[in-house]
Amino acid sequence: MTENVTIEIRGMSCASCVGRVERALDKQPGVIDSQVNLATEKATVALEESATLSQVVEAIEETGYQPVVEDAEIPVIGMTCGSCVSRVERSLKKLPGILQASVNLTTQKTFVRFLPGAVSLPRLHHAIKDAGYEPQEPDASAQTQNEDREGLQLRNKVLLAAAFTIPVVLIAMGKMIPALEAFFTSIMPHRGWMGVEWLLTTPVLFYAGARFYRSGYAELRHANPGMNSLVMIGSSAAYFYSVAALLVPGFFPAGTAESYFEAAAVIVTLILLGRYFEHVAKGRTSEAIKKLLQLQAKTARVIRDGEAVEVSIEAVVPGDRILARPGERIPVDGVVEEGHSFVDESMISGEPVPVAKQQDAEVVGGTVNKNGSLTFRATRVGADTLLSQIVRMVESAQAEKPPIQQLADKIAGVFVPVVIVIALITFSVWLGFGPAPALSFAFVTTVSVLLIACPCAMGLATPTAIMVGTGKGAEMGVLFRKGAALETLAKIDTVVLDKTGTLTRGRPELTDFIVTDGHENEVLQWVAAVEAQSEHPIAEAIVRNAKERGLELPSVSHFSAEPGYGIEADVAGHRLHVGADRYMHRLGLELGQAEARAKAFAEDAKSPLYAAVDGRLAAIIAVADPLKEGSAEAIASLKALGLEIAMLTGDNRATADAIAKQVGIRRVLAEVLPDQKAAEIKRLQAEGQDVAFVGDGINDAPALAQADVGIAIGTGTDIAIEAGDVVLMRGDLRGIVNATALSRRTRKTILGNFIWAYGYNLALIPVAAGVLFPFTGFLLNPMLAAGAMSLSSVFVLTNSLRLRRFKPDIDDAMPSTDGATRPERAHPA
Repeated sequence: MTENVTIEIRGMSCASCVGRVERALDKQPGVIDSQVNLATEKATVALEESATLSQVVEAIEETGYQPVVEDAEIPVIGMTCGSCVSRVERSLKKLPGILQASVNLTTQKTFVRFLPGAVSLPRLHHAIKDAGYEPQEPDASAQTQNEDREGLQLRNKVLLAAAFTIPVVLIAMGKMIPALEAFFTSIMPHRGWMGVEWLLTTPVLFYAGARFYRSGYAELRHANPGMNSLVMIGSSAAYFYSVAALLVPGFFPAGTAESYFEAAAVIVTLILLGRYFEHVAKGRTSEAIKKLLQLQAKTARVIRDGEAVEVSIEAVVPGDRILARPGERIPVDGVVEEGHSFVDESMISGEPVPVAKQQDAEVVGGTVNKNGSLTFRATRVGADTLLSQIVRMVESAQAEKPPIQQLADKIAGVFVPVVIVIALITFSVWLGFGPAPALSFAFVTTVSVLLIACPCAMGLATPTAIMVGTGKGAEMGVLFRKGAALETLAKIDTVVLDKTGTLTRGRPELTDFIVTDGHENEVLQWVAAVEAQSEHPIAEAIVRNAKERGLELPSVSHFSAEPGYGIEADVAGHRLHVGADRYMHRLGLELGQAEARAKAFAEDAKSPLYAAVDGRLAAIIAVADPLKEGSAEAIASLKALGLEIAMLTGDNRATADAIAKQVGIRRVLAEVLPDQKAAEIKRLQAEGQDVAFVGDGINDAPALAQADVGIAIGTGTDIAIEAGDVVLMRGDLRGIVNATALSRRTRKTILGNFIWAYGYNLALIPVAAGVLFPFTGFLLNPMLAAGAMSLSSVFVLTNSLRLRRFKPDIDDAMPSTDGATRPERAHPA
């Protein structure tokens, strides 16, 4: 048995931090696999049953980062003895993410220490209820206070650091501007002002910037330096050099006993400001998840003892009867038992037209009941609802690392040690060969190299783009179940589509009813009455069409069926025969022009039938599995993206070719048995093609899993959806075009982020080391280096956030979740 636990982690700032945490986790006994995401600040850890979660948390702490752990004290009513205590504790300890659970019988309170990334407070309450006891609700106001403590702390630290740094900078400027220097020295001598700078800089470094020292020390202690190490070394070098210049100036060569307190203070302040901007931008990257969560109802009206009682959504269990009034959100998934209404299901289907709901109709949690009251029975609640599954899919995709990120993490793992070596070489070269005062030049260039090279932007390049891209996909009804699929889909060159249920609607429908004798509705009424006695799918299609037209079916007598030919019966005083052409020939009927019409139907993949009334041909009927709306448009758009399209089906060659002709597909793989579908995908891959397969049935699951990217139709079976890497929630093939365009744009954004992040470092490290000095006399100030480093991270984040403005090539009428006007169209590649 394995268990996946999500742990929120604070303090990570770059790709090397990610690598350090992953290595520490992988060393722990019982850890099967771990993946750390810098953008979400979460680690997903697969644990064996024997693993100790507290050891995993301690391993993260030892690396110098802070796993987010929460304590909760929950009052519990109904405990009377020691067995009650052990029952509550056992129930809580079964949950993922529980570090400690202890119950005090005397105070009637339960103390729980848990990982909020893995388990929620309502779930703790539910576990206590399952044990047979009643937890009391916590104070809601206390829960909402300091909702974003990390952001609040960062903001306060930035404000404090700025308040102390600005005077330091003004004093430093005063020493460099002759007019100001006279003013400052008239108040206090130069060394006195150095002392003031020291007093002001100290709290900036060791209070506001304490996080860099805590994490940097841990990085160096584990012989694995990262961004925090670079900031710590760079700012400390400026600080302690200045302290020594103030206290023992005679120790330094002439002209080098200068202070760099302003550089140390500005470095910490700018990087803290950059961190705060990063935090704000990271919050925006997860807006799609927040919007989806906002669709969840907070309460439900459960019918208890004949009355509707409002309870929290966590208290609803399968089987509860729930009342949904007009204008309310449907709280959970269920089946209607009473009432009639229209429900806005645009969040699932993308269709703006409300759907009629009556007895036995399914309703989905998060959709909006429009104008009537519905009473339904809950079938799926909590984490099992469709909305919760959508949220879980998006979160899972955001947490997973695509191949390009794994490569980036490996590069970052060696990048920081290389930078430190470059910094040491820079110091040595300037000290040995630089102009006087060589020590000052060596010091300034070394600190600049350390600061300019911080790999924050590298660590954020991929996860932020993946987060925004998967969130945008969810808004468009395209769910990326795996983050890697977002990257892989961009490289696909062949799309293979299943026919039934994917290109077509998946059930026969009456497509043509041409009357040759009599009135259309009357003849259809009689034919449908006869077909209602049959269980054939074609018969079901005719009967369904008649009922959709509101026709009443008359009674039937003397019904008989002749397999392979047709059926006959008496209806409304008439004798009806319905069947194939051979049946009509046997009855001695001349088909004439009707036979040519029927042949044309067959060429269009339709099944032709005839109906005779009282021995005279009355109607030509065509039944087919029609194309879904938008299928032909989707195929044309996929071709426009440069993709090769193929159709895979178990149908006979003639039917398959007819459907393919209608949508413009040239390559057809027909008469393929269900167990051969995956082999056909494998054969295409062996030809060197990167293949995406689109399907919706159970028999499609092996092919979905075999393809480089499996795209499941969301209206299909659960097994197909689970096997797919991408899920089209609306069942509309135009979603493939949107998914492909989005993946290409996301990949382009990731590559742009990397070009900036790595190009920036490669270009500016030599500048920071002073290569321009012999030619131009230019040296990069450490303060500018710190500012440029922070700017690099902010650029990567804002570049990723541009994906929120992505506009698909085909907009199939899905409204934005916030009701805002859609932004300007963006090209997909």
